[in-house]
Amino acid sequence: NNLDGWIRQSLAIMAEKGIPGTYNGIHRNIMRESSGNPLAINNWDINAINGTPSKGLLQVIDPTFNTYHVAGTSLDPYNPVANITAACNYAAHRYGSIDNVNGPY
Repeated sequence: NNLDGWIRQSLAIMAEKGIPGTYNGIHRNIMRESSGNPLAINNWDINAINGTPSKGLLQVIDPTFNTYHVAGTSLDPYNPVANITAACNYAAHRYGSIDNVNGPY
């Protein structure tokens, strides 16, 4: 029930579902996006202005979370494991892997 555990749990689900990514890639992006706060919310950028603020460890907007949600994880975008896994699924489809993301995505 901490950042290390959430990342490891997400990696296990990702391995089952064929979603690429490494611990280091996930951790690096989490630290940049939310500093490890699973309840982080961005209320100031263009997404927030448009009514869909970025949420959670990897700052995912609701439409992206819903599209890339991974079955078997929570439907709550603030749930750390669900947020990580959905964001990594999105990054896999868009960039090949969360490991290839080195800035806001």
